[in-house]
Amino acid sequence: MPRNARTDVGGEIYHVINRANGRMVIFNTPEDYLLFENLLFDTKELTGMRILAYTIMPNHWHFILHPQKDGDLGIFMHRLSNAHTRKVHALTNTNGTGHLYQGRYKSFLVDSDSYFLTLLKYVERNPVRSKTVEHCEDWQWGSAWRRINGSKAEKKLIDPPIVELPHGYKKWINTPDKEDDLAVIRTSVNKSVPFGRDKWVDQMVTKFHLESTQKKQGRPKKR
Repeated sequence: MPRNARTDVGGEIYHVINRANGRMVIFNTPEDYLLFENLLFDTKELTGMRILAYTIMPNHWHFILHPQKDGDLGIFMHRLSNAHTRKVHALTNTNGTGHLYQGRYKSFLVDSDSYFLTLLKYVERNPVRSKTVEHCEDWQWGSAWRRINGSKAEKKLIDPPIVELPHGYKKWINTPDKEDDLAVIRTSVNKSVPFGRDKWVDQMVTKFHLESTQKKQGRPKKR
């Protein structure tokens, strides 16, 4: 089965996901998460990638990235994934035992404004939806914790959002996602569909030669 077309265009917003091979747990201890966050920061510094939001879970992670130039997304992800795989195998004496990740990362174009905010909420609420923590800011391994609890130095890992976050961000991010929004985002992930307005999705499909049969999506409700 042919791979879906992948865009790597500067100035666009991307929802990026990858999972551990066989969904195994690769983040077991605080040191595991810290290792990955340190690599994330180092790779950001090397490539100039803009990280708008992220969450690291025990067997997968989500990023919202805003590359500056064409090709930056692939360079960033290649450096990060390879560095993390090498570090984990070296620390666990598992060199030559196989892949750390299930395969290549998945990336999905994201529309701006309300769609970006809907996705940011989805990404940052991942630990709450999984019932790992009660509040977003309780999960240290994500951008919600850094926005609310992080020091000035810790906040340098994340870049300013493309649109202003809602007034009362802490209350907003701890308000449950709307089921319709979750369904649309999950369609984007499962069907490799750009996440945005129907007209915008059609434009992206045509512009970047994506699958013309991709399912269209509804507009996130206003907040």
